[in-house]
Amino acid sequence: MSRYLILALIYMLFLQQLASCYKFPIVINTWPFTNATKAAFHTIYDERKSYLDAIVAGCERCEIDECDGTVGPEGDPDESGEVTLDAMIMDGKTMDVGSVGCLRNISSAIRVARAVMDYTDHTLLVGELATNFAVEMGFKRTDISTGRAQAVYQKWLKNHCQPNYRQNVSPDPRSNCGPYSPNPTNWFQTNPHHESRSNKGIGPTNHDTIGMVVIDTQGNIASGTTTNGLGNKIPGRVGDSPVVGAGSYAENGKGGAAGTGDGDIMMRFLPAYSAVQMMGRGVDPMTAASQVLKPITAHYPKFAGAIITINSQGIFDISGRVRNTPLALPASGAQDARYSLRLCLLSLFTIWTND
Repeated sequence: MSRYLILALIYMLFLQQLASCYKFPIVINTWPFTNATKAAFHTIYDERKSYLDAIVAGCERCEIDECDGTVGPEGDPDESGEVTLDAMIMDGKTMDVGSVGCLRNISSAIRVARAVMDYTDHTLLVGELATNFAVEMGFKRTDISTGRAQAVYQKWLKNHCQPNYRQNVSPDPRSNCGPYSPNPTNWFQTNPHHESRSNKGIGPTNHDTIGMVVIDTQGNIASGTTTNGLGNKIPGRVGDSPVVGAGSYAENGKGGAAGTGDGDIMMRFLPAYSAVQMMGRGVDPMTAASQVLKPITAHYPKFAGAIITINSQGIFDISGRVRNTPLALPASGAQDARYSLRLCLLSLFTIWTND
């Protein structure tokens, strides 16, 4: 082999490596929570920490920022005025998962989810006993239902507890607070549940999650979510965020996905899992994102939500709708997507230009 051919091969390998450097690592997430995106990218690129550490850093940033009041402490409370948290983290390399639901009195749900992954053989811990586990692992028990949460709660009470998620109960939940008792009238004759969900206020300031996907330079994929759930939820409610395949999903060699919106509906269809499996079969992210929402909208025409998808090559997309308005990801970026339900991407280039 000639010296020139060897040099040419070395040069080609150098260019290939340079191209991959600019492509990965990559961080995407639902909603325009750019502080969270930057925190994740800084962790994996500047600090050279793992893709799992990046998920924790990004999601925790949103918990600290209390993104839109839908993430972290002092956010949207339930019917009793209490804030509870859901979160999950998934390792697409090992398929390990840690998640928590209805977590009480702990400020960082994503870190407790990571502790479930690191220190147990379980996947999901919930409620007060999940809090006990967190305290055992060194987390501090603290009141997370103060400040903004109580102001929101008092306003909701003055508005006759509207909106809420009750149905087929007395007194009429459309104009009254509880306590409620079951309505003996036949459900099938009185409450077309499919149509009622459009009136629950689900939108840019009331939804489940920030969902995030990270791919490192080795192609390892992780996903994560964190949220305080829907405002005014019934106490004890757990959304899609900590449910594997609903809130998010990641698998090396295939891709990652995360959802946002009406988690009660999304968890019935596991759209994140379905999208990743489709991408694993060679379906492009745009098609995968749109296809997994079709059965949801077929059963629930007024569904509000979206899903982000990214394949193992780093190609990403978003599909969804809020208030019956289809969402699109403009070719120039995500900033123009309707109703602020946007995909936020920070690559190496944008980190350089935006810092």
